[in-house]
Amino acid sequence: MKLADLSLIQEIARHGSFAAVARQRDVDASSIGRIVAGIEHELGFRLFARTTRRMELTEAGTLYLSRVGPLSEELDRAVEECRAMQVEPRGTLRLSASATFGQRIIVPRLSAFRALYSAVTVEGVFSDSTIDLVADRVDLAIRLAPMIDGDYVVSKLMDTRYRVVAAPDYLRRAPRLEQPEDLAHHRAILFPYRDYRSRWIFRDAAGTLTEQAVEGDLVLSPAGAIRDAALAGLGPALLPDWLISEDIEQGLLQTCIGGWDVTATRFDTAAWLIYPSRSFLPAKVRAMIEFLRRSMA
Repeated sequence: MKLADLSLIQEIARHGSFAAVARQRDVDASSIGRIVAGIEHELGFRLFARTTRRMELTEAGTLYLSRVGPLSEELDRAVEECRAMQVEPRGTLRLSASATFGQRIIVPRLSAFRALYSAVTVEGVFSDSTIDLVADRVDLAIRLAPMIDGDYVVSKLMDTRYRVVAAPDYLRRAPRLEQPEDLAHHRAILFPYRDYRSRWIFRDAAGTLTEQAVEGDLVLSPAGAIRDAALAGLGPALLPDWLISEDIEQGLLQTCIGGWDVTATRFDTAAWLIYPSRSFLPAKVRAMIEFLRRSMA
């Protein structure tokens, strides 16, 4: 039976008349009768005993509505609550990001988000492993890449840029590090991905590209571990600006090989917002997207 049919039966039981329900719905009373007859045929028993003055539930009809009535009310409440979630941010938001981006960028902002949206519970899934948004019930993901493939809605959160950095103490005692070829005399701190651990790509002001092989005896992940190793003076590292900008401002790390853009993959990298569908986007997801855009502007 359809939910609309169940609602109709409940209305008739309350009013005790096909005509009253027909007037309320602005339809012909005979059409209500035909619908009820079809429902009774489908169920295999009569719901109403018809008299000249009133429509009464049969014993079977009374039993049936006593069992399915509470279910109908629960379904109505569920629909109301779910529709409310489309308007007002509430419920649990599962947010995915890489381990270091989640810890360094997302977590420090959660206090401000919670102050604005106290009815939203945030579950942060911070991992460098690839997560399936649908299978893992992720509402919103942030991924760092040149581009994103897949059947998802994707929009750019912010551009990212990489730099070669090292601790001042390391640079004082190590060979000079001013040109890409100088990396041949250093043991770099490397990321385990193939492109990051074998060669870095440099681009000068004229747009000329130079590939420089890199070697090192420290291969670490996640990116936060590479940052910590660089801060400890263990060698130069290739790290994103969102992770090291404060360290550079505070003099804890220095940019090396100035005047060159650098990357391990492509120069136009970014942080991307990804969610499964644009249709019926919950208010909690919209709220987080708008909050992240504002706080990172």
